[in-house]
Amino acid sequence: MTDLKSNSAGIYDASVLGKPKMMLLGFQHLFAMFGATILVPAITGLTVSSTLLFAGIGTLIFHFISRWEVPAFLGSSFAFIGGYMTVKSLGAEHGLSDVLSLDYASIGIFFAGMLYFVMSLLIRMFGSRRILRFFPPVVTGPIIISIGLTLSGSAISSCMSDWPIALSAMGIVVVANIWGRGILRIVPILLGVAGSYILAASLGKIDFSHLHEASWIGLPFTWDRTVFAVFDNPDYSFMLSSVIAIVPIALATIVEHIGDMCAISSTVGRNFIAYPGLHRTLLGDGIATSVASIFGAPANTTYGENTGVLNLTKVFDPKVIRIAAVLAIILAFCPKFSMLVSLMPASTIGGVSLILYGMIAAVGIRNLVEAKVDFSQSRNVIVAALIMVLSIGIKYGAGDSISFGVVSLSGLAVAAIAGVLLNAVLPSSEDKKA
Repeated sequence: MTDLKSNSAGIYDASVLGKPKMMLLGFQHLFAMFGATILVPAITGLTVSSTLLFAGIGTLIFHFISRWEVPAFLGSSFAFIGGYMTVKSLGAEHGLSDVLSLDYASIGIFFAGMLYFVMSLLIRMFGSRRILRFFPPVVTGPIIISIGLTLSGSAISSCMSDWPIALSAMGIVVVANIWGRGILRIVPILLGVAGSYILAASLGKIDFSHLHEASWIGLPFTWDRTVFAVFDNPDYSFMLSSVIAIVPIALATIVEHIGDMCAISSTVGRNFIAYPGLHRTLLGDGIATSVASIFGAPANTTYGENTGVLNLTKVFDPKVIRIAAVLAIILAFCPKFSMLVSLMPASTIGGVSLILYGMIAAVGIRNLVEAKVDFSQSRNVIVAALIMVLSIGIKYGAGDSISFGVVSLSGLAVAAIAGVLLNAVLPSSEDKKA
């Protein structure tokens, strides 16, 4: 087997991988995103198959619009969960079923995606510099750290269901990444998932009784789970209420998108905000979200789990992500595979996620260090501190989100908005000298 080559920074040259190894890396990215991606439909009531299908399609749309340059995978956005639940509650008051209420919510998601388009157009017209001056490292660094830390709670909760299985997954990942050679070193997540899954199965901790009932081939969505079902007998006032409840959330997720792009840029060592451009990545994310919403899939967002995989493996070739996207599309038509993955122990997902989420937080710390952010300035301390405290405090102290009327925002969204505003209004040492 040909040894993988890496440069002095330990970054692997994907051109020497070959198709079999690229496929393995694609599967690794698929499994990295799977746990969080299917969690959103599990919470909201959307379908897993359509979610998986449009995670793949959305990723390919994003890559096309961003000129095939950015190694990002788009999965389900947690930020809109509060919006879905709000619309479901409003729907119940109107006597609508949960399924039909979710269809109305999807219309709100569609227009939220269009807001990305508007922001992309503004950046294209006036340039990203005017926007990015509101997002210096003192803001984006703590946001990236907060992304990892707020996700870590779900990883711990999953680990607690079976710590031995979780620790086996973590142990395999660490051993493969530190002491592995060749392909073993760049697929630690896949090995951790497979190894702990097999261990759990051998110990009788997985019930496969329902697996044979799942068919091999099936459609990922049905008519009643799309926005088209709304127009069989539309309620336009409720439609407007759904749009008002959901669209403002996009203002916060746009800020999160910028933080994710900074995280990916820092991980890869390339400025994707400059090229292919923030306007392109925003447009790709927004169109992917709007297309997904039409067919009843959740809003998309760039996934930190896959950024963690990039940081761990040092293989940054976007082709690997696109392989994962194609696999997601194919497997969306296979209910048996969806069932097999859904049977994966939560502790397995928790074990590998714990490492991935930690890697995201580490990228944020590196972002602050490399930018040489001066924490002797009180204003920098205040901006960074409030971003992290708000994001984590709301996440674990207010039940994931906080409501402002009919609008519900995640802790990360509130923190990002607060950080941007504080950085804009608090004077820096340069301002005082001036």
